[in-house]
Amino acid sequence: MNTVLIKKGEYRNTAIENQVFEMVRPLTRGKNGAYITVKNPGSFEGPEKIRVSIDSANCIEFTGDEMKDSVVAFKTKTESDEEVMERIGKRFDILHDMTRAAINGDVRAMIVTGPPGVGKSFGVEYELEKSSIFDRIGGNNTKYEVIKGAMTPVGLYATLYKHSDKNHVLVFDDCDSILMDDLSLNILKAALDSGKKRRIYWNADSSKLRGEGIPNSFDFHGSVIFITNLKFENIKSKKLKDHLDALQSRCHYLDLTMDTMRDCFLRIKQIFRKGELFRDYKFTPEVGEEILDFMDKNQNRLREMSLRMALKIADLTRVSSDNWRELAESTCMRRV
Repeated sequence: MNTVLIKKGEYRNTAIENQVFEMVRPLTRGKNGAYITVKNPGSFEGPEKIRVSIDSANCIEFTGDEMKDSVVAFKTKTESDEEVMERIGKRFDILHDMTRAAINGDVRAMIVTGPPGVGKSFGVEYELEKSSIFDRIGGNNTKYEVIKGAMTPVGLYATLYKHSDKNHVLVFDDCDSILMDDLSLNILKAALDSGKKRRIYWNADSSKLRGEGIPNSFDFHGSVIFITNLKFENIKSKKLKDHLDALQSRCHYLDLTMDTMRDCFLRIKQIFRKGELFRDYKFTPEVGEEILDFMDKNQNRLREMSLRMALKIADLTRVSSDNWRELAESTCMRRV
């Protein structure tokens, strides 16, 4: 059973505030405005099912994931393509701004969440590369590192020590295994602590740390950027959610607000409009338009909607300029 909390609504001129109902039909927009259909709990005169009018999707909260998805779909339907691209573009501008702030030491920690293959990592690494150009020219070590994949707790401790100096930035990209390990999470929380002094301890013997001359405790002065596909608010595990809430309270949390296939496609279209998507491909803009049109028409069949998928299809135009669509159907799409 899906239930809905109606924070503010109205049924037959009767105000409804902060009441929970059993859901019957999801959020709908009619000619007279938005409404949601719920089961009459018996407190209202009328039929078994009633339509409660609401001003916006912000007036309700759902408990079930399917119903939450209906709110996302409802919200996106009310936005034009241009409005969606403007919203997403602003979020990526914020990503660049916050990355520069982390490089300068003004931001200690940031969590960035969004679907895979939409350019989260690119935006962060672009700013880091730009900031380290003079280090490379001078032959100095760069002050940042991007870590991808799995990492053990002792490996995390050693990596944090390596980048513990001020103005160093450590980026964890697709390292969600850290979030699933209690010891790693506690080390990360210590590094992101909001106090003036962030001291990290390793209270166990380790041949790895001894061999690398790493002490059993140190003060961390660097910044951390954690890039993930997980939306913290969607995590169901109570134990994990408590840990993630603790992390979130220590960090700036940037949700890139791409919750639907349509959002992801419009992000790809946005990059294409800037001339950045197919920059390395020597084909006409018309071919690029054809690729995007193909992706748009086949949103529900493509294995994923991402920048990577757009480039995969672009690669197929090199294989066969005439039959790339057939090749894409065979290699990039699910069977019907």
